[in-house]
Amino acid sequence: MKVNDVILKTVVRMVVFIVLTFGMYLFFAGHNAPGGGFIGGLVLGSAIVLLYLTYDIETVHKGMPFDFKKVAALGVLLATGTAIGSLFFDAPFLTQTDGYFTIPILGEKHLSTVVLFEAGVALTVIGTLVTIILSISEDE
Repeated sequence: MKVNDVILKTVVRMVVFIVLTFGMYLFFAGHNAPGGGFIGGLVLGSAIVLLYLTYDIETVHKGMPFDFKKVAALGVLLATGTAIGSLFFDAPFLTQTDGYFTIPILGEKHLSTVVLFEAGVALTVIGTLVTIILSISEDE
């Protein structure tokens, strides 16, 4: 007997969009309010896990053909790269810099190197979370 889960799949599509939006908000709000790379990564990773729970692994892999171990490794490299990058400018380890830049169309924006570090943390958390969930769910 085939299970009719059209309602579940339709609701999950909307919920995943909302959760991904909230995760990005938490990621970018982390400098001035609670949030940041870790909690943003957890929320973004939970949206991906929700997709895996609703759909089968093959369907999700068609839409997101990522090896999440490589995503975690990229996140670690990005976070450590930005941390070590300060040493090349004779600044203490993990020193950040920021400034206001004029970007065409967007105007003047405040940019900081901390966003790169937080992106590395978020990618590491997403990759690790999804890898753990997928390894637990493997059949053997």
